[in-house]
Amino acid sequence: MVVVTMPSVRMATTVIALCLFLMFVYSTYLLAPSYHLASPTPQKPTTRPASQPPSRPEHDDSKPKEDVPSAWQKEADSIVEQARALLQDPIRPPYKDRFYDLGQRVMAAREWVKFIDNAPRSAHTRVLAETVEAAIASCFPFIQNSPKHPNSKNPFSDLRSSFVPGSRGLVIPTGKGTMRYATHLIGSLQEILHSNMTIQIVYAGDEDLPPAEREKLHSRFKDVLFLDIFSVIDDTTLQLVKGGWAIKAFAALYAPFEEVLLSDADSVFVQVPESLFLDPSYATTGALLFHDRLIWQHAYAERHDWYKSQIHEPSAALNKSLVWTEDYAEEGDSGVVVVDKSRLDVLMGLLHVAWQNTYEVREEVTYKLTYGDKETWWLGLELSAASYAFEKHYGAMIGWFKEKVDEAAQRICSFVIGHVDVRDELIWYNGGLLKNKKLDPNEFGLPTHTLVGGTWEKGADRTQMSCMVGPNVKPLSRDMEWILNSSITLAQELDREFGFV
Repeated sequence: MVVVTMPSVRMATTVIALCLFLMFVYSTYLLAPSYHLASPTPQKPTTRPASQPPSRPEHDDSKPKEDVPSAWQKEADSIVEQARALLQDPIRPPYKDRFYDLGQRVMAAREWVKFIDNAPRSAHTRVLAETVEAAIASCFPFIQNSPKHPNSKNPFSDLRSSFVPGSRGLVIPTGKGTMRYATHLIGSLQEILHSNMTIQIVYAGDEDLPPAEREKLHSRFKDVLFLDIFSVIDDTTLQLVKGGWAIKAFAALYAPFEEVLLSDADSVFVQVPESLFLDPSYATTGALLFHDRLIWQHAYAERHDWYKSQIHEPSAALNKSLVWTEDYAEEGDSGVVVVDKSRLDVLMGLLHVAWQNTYEVREEVTYKLTYGDKETWWLGLELSAASYAFEKHYGAMIGWFKEKVDEAAQRICSFVIGHVDVRDELIWYNGGLLKNKKLDPNEFGLPTHTLVGGTWEKGADRTQMSCMVGPNVKPLSRDMEWILNSSITLAQELDREFGFV
């Protein structure tokens, strides 16, 4: 029999009490609510590092901040505002005092077009481009409503995109009245000079050059294209059928070639026309023009006063002009004009040239103060701040020896004006192969001499020769004599073939 002593009983009681206490504590722990994620993922800190911006509340009713406009967008918005201002103030008659204003608009529009051309790819240009296009069209309504793009909002871009990159062509505006001379010119270029230039005949509808006449030209000559100007331009403001010289500017502007050599039908070349593209002044400026005769000093005060009222800051090219600086009468012979339309300044200057040849402007101003289209070329380029250059000399003489004036000087006379290249060698002259097409439609004339830089003596009327007096008379070279003689022989054959005589 075991006898339990008192100390053993106390110990057992203590152990039991301790166990009961531990069980109570443990059960309290298990039943208490937990404040920890069930997931083993660590709890995120309640605050972000100082280097990070605080997060937005889940429910933020405040308006988001607008993006700050880029420098490009600010400039675009400014251009849109300026272009819209032009739309509110179109060029209206009377036009005589608006030539300068139009030139300023062309200069502004050119910078806008350059800005659009250089826009970053990410830029939103639609509103800008359409507003600028509308402003350009408000200055030059004739570029709108083209039969090829009747509802276009981008008529100027349509015009630019119509040019074949890298192309060159010789453009001859021709109608029934000048077709005979055009056949002489094309025949000489292709069969005597062996020029490789593509030729395009530009005419103002079937009334101007009927289909039967076009077919004769097409059948006889290779590489000749035809462009009805009314297929690409709205005639509403132009009236080109009876416009005479006015078609020339639009022929140059709308020809598909990037580089255009525009020639009157009665021009005569004694060198291949392609050589004009090699002229250093053309390469530099993109526009080569030719001078008229240097005649009639101080005879046209109204004309010169008007020039000076419209030209506020003459260019370096104009300051070389004896018409501008010494009041001679005639500046340009537009029988040949060479332009590079890939150059934006030249192309937009041509818009000004063309505007001067629209019906209302030519009837009110251009053909009243000056003779035909001849002064519109340099004036449009000048007022638009486009680069251009004239040949070095004023019009030269190609004709026949008349008499010896003194030991140094001789007098050479004819009905035409000659033009020389950078070597002072004759390259072309105006007026055709006939001696005087106004007097005798059957008499051809083979010139014998040239003279550059002499003094002009203008004939009293078109029935009398004009002359030049000077010391540098040169006989026609054998090569040029052969070219002209061969061209005359071919022209006579073509006259019979086409039934012109």
